[in-house]
Amino acid sequence: MNETVIEVSNITMRYRLATERVDSLKHFFVKKIKREIRYENFFALRDVSFSVNKGEVFGIIGNNGAGKSTLLKIIAGVLKPTTGAITRKGSIAPLIELGAGFNGELTGIENIKLNGLLLGYSKKFINEKLDEIVEFSDLGKFIHTPLKNYSSGMKAKLGFSIATVVQPEILIVDEVLAVGDINFKEKSEKKIRSMMEGGTTVLFVSHSLGQVESLCDRVLWMEHGQVMRIGASEKVIKEYQEASKSK
Repeated sequence: MNETVIEVSNITMRYRLATERVDSLKHFFVKKIKREIRYENFFALRDVSFSVNKGEVFGIIGNNGAGKSTLLKIIAGVLKPTTGAITRKGSIAPLIELGAGFNGELTGIENIKLNGLLLGYSKKFINEKLDEIVEFSDLGKFIHTPLKNYSSGMKAKLGFSIATVVQPEILIVDEVLAVGDINFKEKSEKKIRSMMEGGTTVLFVSHSLGQVESLCDRVLWMEHGQVMRIGASEKVIKEYQEASKSK
């Protein structure tokens, strides 16, 4: 019997957006006091439900603005939904916005230590794994220079190397493999595959449908914050491609 490790139940994410442009904070408060600001509801997610089994590789596809990243952030605990509930079993490593906690003034080495602590690793563990993280990142001498001199690809390499130094029970991957050079893409995909083989449950978002089909068991297709289809990767991706062509 399959064990469910992620249960998403009727998740809705609603934002209130001002319907007109306000040029300054002063202008905003004047209009707010006069009750002249009007809002409209924007639904990033609407009544989304699904479950993921232990050890499964579950893909999420959809066009930009479909709600994929919002959904992953809610599952990771970064955002709180307007309504609905999430049940998670096990430790989570979210590869979302890699390097979000980095400090541009600090070197790569210093950021490994800082980011490791933010991820909940002990100082002892970070020091023991430091050489392994540095070696995997492929940053060479740049590891000793401040991060403000790094490209976005270099930051992603470092973030990926830190986040995957442990074997989490749940791994959340959001477009991570789209950055960096071809060698690092291959290496990071291999690392994710080894985690899967070790029993890690993976939630995977990528615009590369070939990558999704090769890695994932099942796929969730989203449009405008709603679930369109959930099923076997090949079948759902084919339907998604056909629907995209007809638009």
